[in-house]
Amino acid sequence: MATVEELVPAPGLRVDVMALGAKGEIWVVECKSSRADFTSDGKWEGYLEWCDRYFWAVDEHFPTDLLPEGTGLLIADAYDAEILRMAPETRLAPARRKVMVQKFARHAALRLHALRDPGAVSVF
Repeated sequence: MATVEELVPAPGLRVDVMALGAKGEIWVVECKSSRADFTSDGKWEGYLEWCDRYFWAVDEHFPTDLLPEGTGLLIADAYDAEILRMAPETRLAPARRKVMVQKFARHAALRLHALRDPGAVSVF
């Protein structure tokens, strides 16, 4: 999977990590650091319509019983992550997939451009 951070699928939403697979599959990963971080997030369900699979990424000390069933679970640290629960697949409609792949590509290209030309102004 290729990933980008902080992608905006629609106004008012910004996913922590979006991953694009070789066959065009799209995963969203929402990173949570604490119980308070999770309980204060009321937007996560809005991300479901923008991906094929939805995951939470938390550390080993996070109270995973808070996380809703029917979502994926990654346990992560600063170096790696492991899928403990695979997210169910809900395939995007072809038109939505095309939009998301284009947004992913543009976001990734703008990030690369910013690395190559730090003085350039880009809109993410």
